[in-house]
Formats: sequence, C-alpha cells, structure tokens
Amino acid sequence: MKKEIKFSLVYRDMWQSSGKYVPRKDQLAKIAPVIIDMGCFARVETNGGASEQVNLLYGENPNLAVRTFTKPFNEVGIQTHMLDRGLNGLRMNPVPADVRELMYKVKKAQGTDITRIFCGLNDVRNIAPSIKWAKQAGMIAQATMCITYSPVHTAEYYIKMAEQLIAEGAQEICLKDMAGIGRPTILGEIVKSIKTNHPDIIVQYHGHTGPGFSVASMLEVAKAGGDIFDVAMEPLSWGMVHPDVITIQAMFKAAGFTVPEINMKAYMEARRLTQSFIDDFLGYFIDPRNRFMTSLLVGCGLPGGMMGSLMADLKGVHAAINSNLKAQGKAELSEDELLVELFDEVKYIWPKLGNPPLVTPFSQYVKNVALMNVFAMSKGQERFTMIDPNTWDMILGKAGKLPGTLAPEIIELAKSKGFEFFDGNPQNNYPNVLPKYIKEMEELGWERGQDDEELFEFAMHDKQYREFKSGEAKKRFNAELEQKMAAKLQASGGSVKVPDFRQLRHPNAEPVVAPVGGRVMWEFDYQEKSIKPIPGTAYKTGDMLCAIQTNGRGLEIVNALFDGKIVESVEQGFVAQKGDIIAYIEK
Repeated sequence: MKKEIKFSLVYRDMWQSSGKYVPRKDQLAKIAPVIIDMGCFARVETNGGASEQVNLLYGENPNLAVRTFTKPFNEVGIQTHMLDRGLNGLRMNPVPADVRELMYKVKKAQGTDITRIFCGLNDVRNIAPSIKWAKQAGMIAQATMCITYSPVHTAEYYIKMAEQLIAEGAQEICLKDMAGIGRPTILGEIVKSIKTNHPDIIVQYHGHTGPGFSVASMLEVAKAGGDIFDVAMEPLSWGMVHPDVITIQAMFKAAGFTVPEINMKAYMEARRLTQSFIDDFLGYFIDPRNRFMTSLLVGCGLPGGMMGSLMADLKGVHAAINSNLKAQGKAELSEDELLVELFDEVKYIWPKLGNPPLVTPFSQYVKNVALMNVFAMSKGQERFTMIDPNTWDMILGKAGKLPGTLAPEIIELAKSKGFEFFDGNPQNNYPNVLPKYIKEMEELGWERGQDDEELFEFAMHDKQYREFKSGEAKKRFNAELEQKMAAKLQASGGSVKVPDFRQLRHPNAEPVVAPVGGRVMWEFDYQEKSIKPIPGTAYKTGDMLCAIQTNGRGLEIVNALFDGKIVESVEQGFVAQKGDIIAYIEK
C-alpha cells in the first residue's frame, strides 16, 4: 500500500515571511471557502506567531479574526494550527506562566486544533509546560525542533531532542527548518529514527525555500516516513517563503506516494484573491527582495526572511565603514563585498556565541553582533565591543540553555562587565500577572471577552492592546499606509509632499538610517506623549540610540556608530521605512 502524504497550507506564514502585515478579517472570510474548495489540504495554519499582534497594530481585534478564519475549516473537518513560541507565547519576550496556560484554553475555544510549540534555543524546558497545558485544553500538542546546520546540530542532537519531547507528552513532532538550510539526508535520518521508535507519532515538515534545499528535504523526509508537509501557493510561494503545493504534489506523485488532487479552478481563484489582498494594502509592506532565493544563505545559515532588514542594515553602515577603511588607507568595499564579509562574520561568531538556532529573535541577535563587529574592525577595533542588552540576555542564559559552548573570550567579557550567568528555569523569572490584568480591566470597564479572550490579549500584548482600544493603533496604521502610498507615487514620478524632516541637511553631521521598518522608540516607557532626544544629547560609539518596534521581530536596537551629538531626529513613535533617515549625529 502506498504511503499517504498530507499537505498543510501555511497561509499565515506565507504573509509573514513576505512582509509586515496579514490579511484583514473580511479578507480571511473570503479566502477560507476557496482554500477548502481546493480539496488538497488536511490542515491550514490560521494564526499564532506574530499575526495576532499584527492585527492589533493595524487596529483590528485579533480574536474576531481568529474565530472568523478557523470556523469554516472546523465545519468541514480541516485541522487548524497555530505557531506558538513556547516561553515567549505569541510575542518576542518571555510570558508569565498563567498567561501561557490561558492561551491554550482561549485558542481551543476559538477553533484552533493544533499548537506548534517551539523554543528558539531548542530548550525542552521551555516547551514541556506548553505540551501539558495544550493537552489539558484539548489541543493537539505538536512539539517542534528548530532545524539548523552546525557541528552541534547533528542528527544525534535532534534524535535525542525528539525523544525528550515525546517523553514530555508531545503527540506530534515538527521539523521547523526556518532558514531552509537543513541538509536533506540528515533530516531523513532524524525522521527515520522517530518513526522507527514511535510509528504512531505524526511528523510534519516545515521548510523555507531561501537557499534551495527544502524541496529535496521534503522528498527525503517523506521517504523516511514523514506524514504532513507545509506548502504555500502563488503569488506568495518560493522566494524566502515555502514551496508551492503544485510542485510538491507532482513530485510526491511521481515518487509513488498517495497525494490529494488539487482543484485547479479553486487554486486560481485563491491565487487571484491573494493577489487582490496584496493590491489592496498588503503589498505596500512586502519587501520585493523576499521574492528571490539566494544560495548565500547556505553558508551563514540566516533565515531568508531577514534578507530585507539585513540589506537595510548594510545600507545604513556601508558609507561609515568605507569612511573608516579609507582613513586607514585600506580599500573600500562594494555592497556585495560587505555582504560576503558580514556572512563570513556570522559564520565566525556563531559558535563563539553558543550556536543558538538562527530563528527569531536569536538570528537577529547574532546578525547584530556580526554587523557591529564588522563596523568595529573597520575602525581597527576589537570584536565584541558592541553587544546589545537582548543579546547579553541570550548569552547569559536568561532565555534558556544555549546548544553549544560559549567561547572563553565571551565568558571573560561577561565577567569583566559584572554580569552573572543564569542556569535555572527561565520561566521562574516571570511571576503570574493575570490578577493584575483582571483588576485593571474591571477598573477600566473593559469586558474580559468570550472565553476570556480579551483578557488573554491584554495580558499577552499589553502595549499593543492599549493602543488598539484607544484607537491610536488604527490612526498610526493609516498614517503609515498613506506614507507608503506616497512613497510609491513619488517613485513613479508623481508629485508628493516629502516630510520636512527629510529635507533637512546637516553638512557636518552623519545620518542615522533605520535598519528595519517600524516605530521609532527613543524611550521605553511608551507614554502617550511624543518625545525625541534633545538636540545636543551626546552619544558614544556603541551606545543605544533608540529601538525600532518591528512586526514579528520585536525591538531592533539601533546603536551609535561613532561619538557625536544629536542635531535632529524624528519624533517618538515615528513610523520609519527601511533606509529612512531617523536622526543626524554631528561628530
């Protein structure tokens, strides 16, 4: 009897691997019945990850969006699944245990069948509680291994981790190949071991297409006994996203597997609708570079979805690095040469930082250190002179245990700064908070919502929920969209009024460029009052200038690349595009 292969459409991740926002509730309601009509999907990824935070960012209630999208699939027996960041829940930073536990009750009530639980460090301690809570809520607990390639991340490493997850009660195992750099034969070896020892455990493979391995990986995983495969569909397949269902279905069929047929009329309609969402507003927030694959990712192992922000990073420091090199009588670098140098630096420092899987947010931390090292060395300075606080938390073990071993120089650097290493359970650092939120909602007259879903949303996304309730989020999103539309019109030769700040010129100052798109935060109390640095505020090289609140990647730290004083800057809360000038610093 031929083995049956099932497909899961990662409709959420298709969007979040392409750009910033996800479709609105009304758009999800349109696409769901068409996905069902395609007839080839056993599962659909409907929510989780950063998508629900994104709803809040543009002023939409995420709970209504989840219920709207899951309902049609529930009614026809298609399983729905969500992405769950373990200790971090649905956000980028750790979540108290009582909020994590409530999440599974809420998401089950909203119609989500399966939770895909991962830890960015592959620390089983951060996954185990979620397995228990998910099962208690009636969800299927799919425990996840973040796949990467290094001397540490061997087949034996993952086989051991899979056994630990199954021992903790995981009902399914997902291989989350977030950068698409998992080597096909190694993935096959891992799956073969799982299926040999636990034939009833469902194995699902999720691989991005960035460097090009994922199609071959799918075939190896299927031959080894894999059950379900994540796929995408046009116009958001391939590039830095996922393989298209048409190609993968044809490949498996030719290899002798039993696969579902695709209703091509429905496929074309789903394709048309998805493109209409892009044309409506989502396309303004999609980086065109994410449409392309690149083999350069094979060496550095960074997720393909980071390429857009990475190129913006390089744009921001390229001129400064060449200025430093020129001052030392060294040859200047082209953008391509600088890109290769940065990738080489990532490869060099990754094992020194303990080989964290290069998945959000740890991929950003490693990339940031590499970029600051390249900059420092262009000035003749030593490596690791500029490490931001979030990266230090990773190094010190506050997010979980690193898979590899820290280099002695990193340990000594931490000790020289008076930092202490943490080897306890990360969850213990975050006490329960639900009583506080319940009390505040009562005081404000806010409803806790059906199945406590509004309470959960408030506790999970405190700041974003407040701005959603006040209307500030919707107002800011509309302004951001208008800015994007104006920029596109200007690029096409139209007449657009450029914000006054961008016309400023400071002949003795250097611009600070936004490395990613997002909201510029000069201080972290997030008060309603809009502020900006006082002109004349002095910064030293490596000081944190500000943070940019991004979608899906948390806070991106912007450091000073040289000593100087602020002479002009954008306001607190300014929504910057990648490459925008957000400040001028006079040396």
